Amino acid sequence: MKVYTRKGDDGTTGLYGGGRVSKDSDAPEAYGTVDEAQAFLGLARAECDRSSELASLLVDLERDLWVLMAELATDVSNRHKLVAGASLVTPDMVARLEATIDDYSARFDPPTEFVVPGESRLAALLDVGRTVVRRAERRAVGATVEGSQVGPYLNRLSDLLWTLARWAEGTSLASRTQTRE
Repeated sequence: MKVYTRKGDDGTTGLYGGGRVSKDSDAPEAYGTVDEAQAFLGLARAECDRSSELASLLVDLERDLWVLMAELATDVSNRHKLVAGASLVTPDMVARLEATIDDYSARFDPPTEFVVPGESRLAALLDVGRTVVRRAERRAVGATVEGSQVGPYLNRLSDLLWTLARWAEGTSLASRTQTRE
């Protein structure tokens, strides 16, 4: 099987479950931005110890984004084909993000002023991922149907990435302080 199909040479792309749309329509713009966010999560994960809790969490988030992209890439007429948790974002997926935010938030004192990204490479990558997720959230508005959990998921994911970046900064700051003493 070849990677290229030539079907998109006319400026259209195939949707999950059937149908074609222009590559610059709302759905491809949204899931393309989610794809970019997923790549940044992978880059952040590449900065982690492969056996770390954070690396495991990032893999889970990357897999969730496949689900989210499948939903975004499905025409409204084919939504009945989506499977909760496999190709359709669920309220439980959003709730898991909220629980994870609460867990990590409890591990450090939050900043009391605006954050300047870049305290560590890992935190900076998480912050870039956060900003791409925020863009994906904006792009998804025109590509989702009422009741979809895509928007809430992306909103919580950006909050989680902010939280993880601050947690990573706290860890790196603590490490540097101990090293200097």
